[in-house]
Amino acid sequence: MCEIWQSDLARECGCETESAGVRVSRAAAGEFEILRVRIGDDEAAARIGKPCGRYVTVAREGLFTDSIVFEEARRVLAVELREMAERMTGKRVGADFSLLVVGLGNDEMTPDALGPQTVRQMTVTRHRAGDGVRFLSEKPCEIAAFSPGVAGRTGLEAVELVRGAVAAVTPDLVVAVDALVARETGRLGSTVQLSDVGLAPGGGVGQARPALSADSLGAPVLALGVPTVVSTTALLRDAFARLSLDTETGEVADILQNGGGYLVAPREIDLLVPAAAALLAGALERAFSY
Repeated sequence: MCEIWQSDLARECGCETESAGVRVSRAAAGEFEILRVRIGDDEAAARIGKPCGRYVTVAREGLFTDSIVFEEARRVLAVELREMAERMTGKRVGADFSLLVVGLGNDEMTPDALGPQTVRQMTVTRHRAGDGVRFLSEKPCEIAAFSPGVAGRTGLEAVELVRGAVAAVTPDLVVAVDALVARETGRLGSTVQLSDVGLAPGGGVGQARPALSADSLGAPVLALGVPTVVSTTALLRDAFARLSLDTETGEVADILQNGGGYLVAPREIDLLVPAAAALLAGALERAFSY
């Protein structure tokens, strides 16, 4: 089972290869590797520590801050987003498709600001009822977007605020954008995960809030995120493994057990988060245009 303080990424929790109840496929698109995972039964979900459903990661070697690959990344991700959205809703993206984008996280903490920064860069259209976007070559669907903030500042759970927005907007699909925790430092700023199972804000750091899901909101929820931090446990485990030390017993195991309550961001975080937010916003706008 994928441990707390370890990873939000399904591919880091035993889904790199097929096993009982887990189906895996790989594809390549230019510089990008696309890994598609389907967790098909409760036994596999319990073993892996992730809910049943579909998970897609789009990854490359090197940060998404590289402007040379930005447009390609946007295109590749848009294809995956649109395919998953249409599968989840059973509806083709078109003029009558409506979308609510929710940016989760704390805008005052850079590693946790991916969701709010993505929403800030979105072009919303719902309030203009189509007449204000006729000059665009690609017409966007009806898009609404907002950031609910964090419970520590508002006193309200994100799911409570999003539920109210869903009641007002009645979207075909909710896209919940959040920063993720990775197991491997090489995933930071270079991997995007999308899934059809919704998400629990704070789950990757062991402080999960009530989940945003089809059951809690009454609309399908596509989760979208980029890892921005790793735990110190992950860093220590990697270092001990390179030294061929036993991480399961003895003093090393005690160090991992007691010294892992911190999250670490890369030094490029001030560049990584705005670049990742621009990528996600651009990919969403491209995916939900017709």
